[in-house]
Amino acid sequence: MHNFAFHRPASVADAVKALGSARDGKFIAGGQSLLPTLRQRLAEPSDLVDLGSIAELKGIKAEGDGITIGAMTTHAEVAASSVVQGAIPALANLADHIGDRQVRNRGTIGGSLANNDPAACYPSAVLALGATIRTNKREIKADDFFKGLFTTALEDGEVITAVHFPKPEKAAYEKFVQPASRFALVGVFVAKTKGGVRVAVTGAGQEGVFRAKEVEAALGGAFTAEAAKAARVSAGHLNADLHGTAAYRAHLIPVLAARAVAAAR
Repeated sequence: MHNFAFHRPASVADAVKALGSARDGKFIAGGQSLLPTLRQRLAEPSDLVDLGSIAELKGIKAEGDGITIGAMTTHAEVAASSVVQGAIPALANLADHIGDRQVRNRGTIGGSLANNDPAACYPSAVLALGATIRTNKREIKADDFFKGLFTTALEDGEVITAVHFPKPEKAAYEKFVQPASRFALVGVFVAKTKGGVRVAVTGAGQEGVFRAKEVEAALGGAFTAEAAKAARVSAGHLNADLHGTAAYRAHLIPVLAARAVAAAR
């Protein structure tokens, strides 16, 4: 790991200022993705701006038609929250099965979304639930936020401050875990919302998280496990690696969607 300047601002404004003054700075949240990258020298920023001391980025509250979660709230805090468990139990369950205990106690929802790892769990929940990502500059709808592998709509100097999730009628998340990394080989989040059924898939897409329109169409006709399992997903846009072929992932998507529908509440 190379040398860098370290900043610990107490406000979002100070964090943005520190980043703007750096030659090649990066924000750091929980550090579960960035620190391994630094150790491997795949990134060599001149400055790291730690968001961990900014109180306004933390916390969970009921708001309007759903819940709002601060960007620096850890996965463990989301999983243990009575507010989340009461409003969107599927989201609490998802958070409770991210990585291992260390990752859940250090990793944050904002860091996960800003990094947009193609096999991360949170992006599927955000996309399926039609959440809104709030930043220091604007609000971004989930459908407009994810732009590809490790790429989002965030601009330079833009910080995620919170995520607002509308409460669904029913929802559940199921994932087929890669046992070594605990990432999703395929993860499927199904949500029955006021606007219709939304199904988001992580771990399988060549460009990262995406909506499974074939499964959405099937569940729009009948919200049943049988309907989900009968859907046919094209393998053309899915990735293939040593853990599974594109066809294998295409097969897993409706299977996991069916399990999610059966578990949805």
